[in-house]
Amino acid sequence: MKKVITYGTFDTFHYGHIEIFRRAKEFGDHLTVAVSTDNFNKLKNKISVFPFDKRKEWVESINLVDLVIPEYSWEQKESDVINYNVDTFVIGDDWKGKFDYLSCNVVYIPRTEIISSTEIRKILNGMAST
Repeated sequence: MKKVITYGTFDTFHYGHIEIFRRAKEFGDHLTVAVSTDNFNKLKNKISVFPFDKRKEWVESINLVDLVIPEYSWEQKESDVINYNVDTFVIGDDWKGKFDYLSCNVVYIPRTEIISSTEIRKILNGMAST
């Protein structure tokens, strides 16, 4: 069985996230998704609209995803690759080159155009201020 892992915050869940899972799953039989915890997001100076438990629940509901784990730190990726016997690490190409050190196949996939959580947050913030 080929195992794949990907990481993200998965806030303001949208079809771009589904595309990440669909494309990641093409590289193997088992997809693990690490969802950033609220505390880790704070360390990244990132504030989620939705709390970790809700974001994890959404990701768990997707039939492409076989396992959801919490992401606590940047360094966790190295140990996850080993502990979960990962064959392929998949992440958006905006991270190109950042994870080449991992001891598995690393694939950088293009982001889904036109949609992003950042853009959705901007729209939501604009609606809240009117």
